[in-house]
Amino acid sequence: MRREARPLTLPDGTVYSRRKGFCPFSTPALEAYAPIIGEERVERLRRAAAPLKGVRVLELNATARGGGVAEMLYRSVPFLNSLGIEAEWKIVQGKPEYFEITKRLHNMLQGMPGSLTPDMERVYLDTLEECIRANILDYEPDIVIVNDPQPLGLMECNGKARASWIWRCHIDIDEGALAADAGLWAFVTRLVERYDAAIFSAAHYVVSRWPLPKFIIPPFIDPLSEKNVELGRRKIEKVLDKYHIDASIPIVAQVGRFDPWKGLDRTIAAFRLARKERACQLVLAGGLASDDPEGERMLDELLEKTKNDRDIRVLRLSLSDRVKNYLEVNALQRAANVIMQPSTREGFGLVITEALWKGKPVVASDVGAIPLQIVDGRTGFFYETPKKTAGKVVHLLDNPQAAAAMGERAHRYVSDHFLLPDRMADYLMSMDMTLHAAGRLPRESIVSFHPWTKLGKRRWQGKPSSS
Repeated sequence: MRREARPLTLPDGTVYSRRKGFCPFSTPALEAYAPIIGEERVERLRRAAAPLKGVRVLELNATARGGGVAEMLYRSVPFLNSLGIEAEWKIVQGKPEYFEITKRLHNMLQGMPGSLTPDMERVYLDTLEECIRANILDYEPDIVIVNDPQPLGLMECNGKARASWIWRCHIDIDEGALAADAGLWAFVTRLVERYDAAIFSAAHYVVSRWPLPKFIIPPFIDPLSEKNVELGRRKIEKVLDKYHIDASIPIVAQVGRFDPWKGLDRTIAAFRLARKERACQLVLAGGLASDDPEGERMLDELLEKTKNDRDIRVLRLSLSDRVKNYLEVNALQRAANVIMQPSTREGFGLVITEALWKGKPVVASDVGAIPLQIVDGRTGFFYETPKKTAGKVVHLLDNPQAAAAMGERAHRYVSDHFLLPDRMADYLMSMDMTLHAAGRLPRESIVSFHPWTKLGKRRWQGKPSSS
């Protein structure tokens, strides 16, 4: 695969723009996906793209490095352009205080106790007003897609423009906790109500009381990205050698952001019990997203907790070279025998999707949208207690044929449900309906483009915990 030029963000926050002649990354043509998904699914995407030829789409988020949103935008924005849609991508910029506040807002929307003071709300909105004054909207797009809470207030700061504005919420939002906090409810609802529509990753994330059309579209992975393509054994071994990982010892791995919601303490506890039964090693690998000030603190705590354990390797993967980072993550996931993700809350968990695509048995929590991916006992296992989870890890290490069969079922499941071309067709249809059916969509409507498995009533998971 051709190595792309190292992506750099322009001073104004532009990450990708054909209009500005700044296109530092790319995706394959649609035809390249046909051998993977089949011609029928390719044709569905072509039909969805046809009404939007020439439409100008602006994607806005808070970071170009780290996290699932940025990862999807690296693939979806050039992909949209290959379909004849004029898609651009920019990031909001702010001081560290702004990102501390947006992380607090993120955590509160997921149910963590806390408060947003009037001063915090002022800093949040002042920062976004400064982004408007700095010309973050430096042309007239037809559709503006605002991703997650960090730039949510841009619509209020900008006022109602001629574009259609869609807010895409990727996090595990807790409507009960949100509604129980009158101040948080009032602040966020005021911002959301200005949008023409909202997109959620799963049905049980939809905030039903928000009076605007709502779409349900799960995230995706790109099977042809550097993170997901097949790798030869030599490339995998090169990465293992770089980090001094002995390939002869079974590997339990958790890959992703260093975040208090990711259940890293649970992984460590289960691994230490499993290690008493079978020789194995634990690899905890991740990067630090630029919009997540908690990451550095979490990494320091993790290094302190594991500093005397020779069987646990904590790897801080560099994000300075995105392609290199993707290749290393790919290699580490493919080298692992078992992959863990026992999150306490999870918006979707693309690292789980990636691991399932690679045919790996995954042990993850029964929270958020993870049950959309893990069918317990078939495509993976649910985390229970450290002791019971350790037993599942040992079972997978002792029964490689059963683990391989589980991995094959997992691969097929991702192929059927969570690949870029299918979910981009959903995305295009949501844009088309918002742009061309404005005023005809009932504000109470909820539109899903796939018969997603019905989940049971959500259980309150509380704050991040090592239990």
